Amino acid sequence: MIRNDRGCHALSLLLLLLIAPAAAAAEPPKLDAANTAWMLTASLLVLFMTLPGLALFYAGLVRSRNVLSVLMQCFAITCVVTLAWVAFVYSIAFGDGGASNAWYGGFAKSFMSGVDLKAVRGSIPETVFSMFQLTFAIITPALVLGAYAERVKFSGMLLFSLLWLVLVYAPVAHWVWGEGWLGKMGVMDFAGGTVVHLNAGVAALVCALVLGPRRGFPETAMPPHNMTMTVTGACMLWVGWFGFNAGSALAADGAAGMAMLVTHIGAATGAFAWMMCEWVRYGKPSVLGIVTGMVAGLGTITPASGFVGPLGALAIGAIAGIACFLATNQMKRVFKVDDSLDVFPVHGVGGFVGTMLTGVFASSVFGGVGYPEKMTMGGQVLVQFWGVLATALWSGVLTWILLKLTQALVGMRVEPEDETEGLDTALHNEKGYDL
Repeated sequence: MIRNDRGCHALSLLLLLLIAPAAAAAEPPKLDAANTAWMLTASLLVLFMTLPGLALFYAGLVRSRNVLSVLMQCFAITCVVTLAWVAFVYSIAFGDGGASNAWYGGFAKSFMSGVDLKAVRGSIPETVFSMFQLTFAIITPALVLGAYAERVKFSGMLLFSLLWLVLVYAPVAHWVWGEGWLGKMGVMDFAGGTVVHLNAGVAALVCALVLGPRRGFPETAMPPHNMTMTVTGACMLWVGWFGFNAGSALAADGAAGMAMLVTHIGAATGAFAWMMCEWVRYGKPSVLGIVTGMVAGLGTITPASGFVGPLGALAIGAIAGIACFLATNQMKRVFKVDDSLDVFPVHGVGGFVGTMLTGVFASSVFGGVGYPEKMTMGGQVLVQFWGVLATALWSGVLTWILLKLTQALVGMRVEPEDETEGLDTALHNEKGYDL
């Protein structure tokens, strides 16, 4: 018997070529230790933005008789959102709906089903991915409460925030980040221009209009009771925002590095632009103005942070500071809308401006990452507009319905005498300051 070595080798090679692709396709995703470590850190930074960052920022802006109520609201929202996230909200936002549903993620991952030690999302554990996204879900309804601060029932706030999380935030998060229809359309939103800031800003405007102004607005001055507390919270927000934006790369890579750089540039430029606007218009720059400009710059650079370069960040930050400054003045002085802590003119307007400008400054001409194949700047701006419009309509209409429902079930607005006394005492039987 004559052995044909060449034939055996050829056959072996053919089998190897046929089997290798199947083996590669079946190979499970691998964890990356560096990416995992960075995402653990980013998750802590984003939670730090709410507790204590946003809590202190908001608490310093209200009057002294309501400071504890705002701190309590931020703390309670963190607890309620976490419980709902574990129960089914994570599944709605980041499940596949059973068949890659473009509208909602379904309930297959309810109570973290399948999210175990072996589950991997990209190159990080799904537990870490879920925790990171949870911190976004916490801060978004917490932003909204700034619109109705100093006049809302605690029970109404809790119920409304829970319903809003389930029916407004989670679907929009799925549309943009969970392989939903806006993401497939090509909307560029790296870290939450639509999902977080525009979504919360539009909801805040509706809340302010439906609940009506605080007693005495606009005749009675309602200055912040503790600017030191507000500045402390603002500094925490600035630092935490690096986790918010750079963490959205979901990896410790060049995209995260660029996102961190442009985030810082956007914050500094927005703060400086707002400060200069105040200085020119009123003759003196204020501490409240510079920290509000910082938040405006951060909110506006958020959707663009993974797509633009330093030049784009400078332009977006400057436009943010000016646009949000003008919007804030128009809201309070011209339209007389009592959005207590300026959520809509800062986050809503910032989210809109940032999302639209992402379509411009993502161009490689300005040092951005460029557009998908065959997409032009005009085409991308149009896609961004459809993303903005869909988010604003969904948030506005659903927020109005949920406010009416909450009012019917438990009520939203406190009694006039409770508002006069202060929510710290009326709702919690405590005092943060001696009045």
